[in-house]
Amino acid sequence: MPRSGQVPLGIFPPLMQICDFAALNIAVLFLSANEDAMVLGSSPIVSSHLGLICGTVFVIVGQLTGAYESSLLFSVRRSWSRLFNAWLGTTLLLLSLGFLLRLMTSASRGSIFLWFIVGLAMLALLRLLLVTIARSLKRQGRFDRRCAIYGAGGQGQDLARYIINHDKLTLSLTGFYDDRRQDRLDERLPIPLLGGIDDLLAAIRKDEIDQVIIALPWAADARLRQVVGALAVTPVQIRLAPEKAGFAFARMPVMLLGGLPVMTLLEKPMHGSRIIEKWAEDRTLSFLLLILLSPLFLLIALAIKMESRGPVFFVQRREGFNCRDFRIFKFRSMYVDLCQTDEIVQASKRDPRVTRVGAILRKTSLDELPQLLNVLLGEMSLVGPRPHAPSTRAGGRLFNEVLSSYVARHKVKPGLTGWAQVCGWRGETDTEDKLIKRIEHDLYYIENWSIWFDLYILLRTISAVLGGQRAY
Repeated sequence: MPRSGQVPLGIFPPLMQICDFAALNIAVLFLSANEDAMVLGSSPIVSSHLGLICGTVFVIVGQLTGAYESSLLFSVRRSWSRLFNAWLGTTLLLLSLGFLLRLMTSASRGSIFLWFIVGLAMLALLRLLLVTIARSLKRQGRFDRRCAIYGAGGQGQDLARYIINHDKLTLSLTGFYDDRRQDRLDERLPIPLLGGIDDLLAAIRKDEIDQVIIALPWAADARLRQVVGALAVTPVQIRLAPEKAGFAFARMPVMLLGGLPVMTLLEKPMHGSRIIEKWAEDRTLSFLLLILLSPLFLLIALAIKMESRGPVFFVQRREGFNCRDFRIFKFRSMYVDLCQTDEIVQASKRDPRVTRVGAILRKTSLDELPQLLNVLLGEMSLVGPRPHAPSTRAGGRLFNEVLSSYVARHKVKPGLTGWAQVCGWRGETDTEDKLIKRIEHDLYYIENWSIWFDLYILLRTISAVLGGQRAY
C-alpha cells in the first residue's frame, strides 16, 4: 500500500491514455459543429464514431511509439515530440484506410488539415497540463520511494552522489547500512550511516524503506549472496548497484544478452529501421534529382568540352564508409594535365589549375552533382560527412594525424552535403582549427541523425550554395 500522501508513478501512463482518448473525442465534437469540417463526413456511420476510432487508434500507436513512458512526465519537449510522432502516424494510417475504403470521397484538404491541427492542439494542451501536475507532485516528493543503500564504501558513496544529483529520479535516500567499519564516509554527503544488516531488516519491518540498493563489489560473491539471502524474505525491492566503472557510462543503455544484462557502450549509428529509412531516402531522392537535373548535366558537360580538352567527369579516390575506398564522380573543373588523383592539394582562392567554367562550377558546387550517381550506387548518401582524399592535409599534417576521432566520421556513408558544410565549414581546410570544427559538426550529425535532420540540411544546402562562400 502507498504511504499517506504518496502518489504511485505508475498511474500516470494509463491516465495519459485516458486523457488522449478524451482529447480526440473532444476535438471531434468541436469539429462536428461544422459538417464541412468532418474528414470522414461522407460516411455517416464512421463520422458518428470518429472520436472513438481516432482515440483508440491513437492510444495503440502511442503505446507502440513510446508516448506513454513514465520518463516523459517531467519533460514537455519530449512529451510533445512523442505525441507529434504518434498523431502523425495515426493520421497517415486513418487517411490511408479512409481512401482505400472510399470513406473520404468528399473530404477536402482544408478539412483534413483542420482535423490534424485541432486534434494535435487538444493532445498538446492536455499533455502540458499532465506534465505540469506531475512536476508539481515531484517537487513535493509525492512520487519518492524511500531507498536505503547497503554498502557505504566508495561504490555506495558514488551511487548516493548519482541519485542526489539526478533530478529525474524519484528516490529519497534514507541512509547507508554496512556491517563493516567505515572511517572514510564523505562528510559532505547528507546521508547518515544507520547500522548493519540487522538494523536494515528492522527498518524494513517498521515499513520505513521501500527499496534497497546493494552497493558491494561484484567480486565479493559470497558476501553478496549472504546479504541478498537476508533481504530476500522482506517485502521490498532489491537492486544491485553497478561497479565503480559503471558510473562513467551511466547514460549507456542496458540490454539482455540471453538472460545476462550487458551495457551498450557504443551503438551503430545506422541500425534496424534507420538503415531502411536512410536507404529509401537516398535512392528515391537521388533518382528523382538525376531525372530532374539531366538537362543541366548536358549543359554543364557541353560547357566543359567547349572550354578545354579532356573528359567531362573527374574521378578520384576517396575514403568512404568503414574507411573503404571508392571512386567519387565530379564534373572536371581543372585543366586535364593539372588534375591530381594522388597526393591531393586542395584548391585555393584564384587557383591557376581551375578553368573559367570550373570556377563557376566550384563556386556554385555544381561540380559535385555527379555524386548523385555515387548515392544511387550506394557508395554515398545525400547527407553525411563530406568524403576526403586519403592524402589531404591540414596545416601540413594528414587529417587523421590532427585528430584521433577523425576516423569516427566513417561510421556512416559520406554525403553529397553535410551539417558541417551548411554551417559554413566547407571549402579549403588550410588550418587544423578548421578541420577540428568540421569534424565536430560531422560527429554531431552522426549522433543526432534523423530523416527530419537530413531534410533540414538539404534545405539549408540551397542557401549555403547560393551564398557561395569558402568554395574555390
